[in-house]
Amino acid sequence: MNSEAHSEPAPCCHAPQEVQAPQASLNHKPSTGHSQGSNWSAAASVTVHCLTGCAIGEFIGLAIGVSAGFEVHVTITLAVALSFFSGFALTIIPMMRRGVAFSAAFKTVWLGEVISISVMELMMNLIDYHMGGMRGISMMHAQYWEAFGAALVAGYFSALPVNKWMLSRNMKNCH
Repeated sequence: MNSEAHSEPAPCCHAPQEVQAPQASLNHKPSTGHSQGSNWSAAASVTVHCLTGCAIGEFIGLAIGVSAGFEVHVTITLAVALSFFSGFALTIIPMMRRGVAFSAAFKTVWLGEVISISVMELMMNLIDYHMGGMRGISMMHAQYWEAFGAALVAGYFSALPVNKWMLSRNMKNCH
């Protein structure tokens, strides 16, 4: 991988950018633009952003699956798909509003989002399944909400060290 400095940073969701192409290297440290660094505070911020996207999709998917009486594997699939959709949307849409083309925005964030969302979703669904939330009779049952709450906490703490690691390698520089 090329580790030499590039004159233009990767597009970011928090600042206006003229750049229409993603960074060329995972080792690239932007000389200008927005970069959180690799400390725990930055990782916590990135993880909350990721959790927000995951929670939106997860909640909608679980609500549909449980309310409709879908089998557990169908509910999990729906919740995970919607989590990826909403997680990517929370990062890509702000970038596009700042003039970054969809393809450039997607190329900039895809790896970091896939890794972070995958870790978070794996843990969230394991906890929710084992606590019986997604197998509950309805959303009105306390077990559903207890499992959802515990899954959110578990998802956050499972993705936190992963996001810190990715930030330290500049694999997740757009939050």
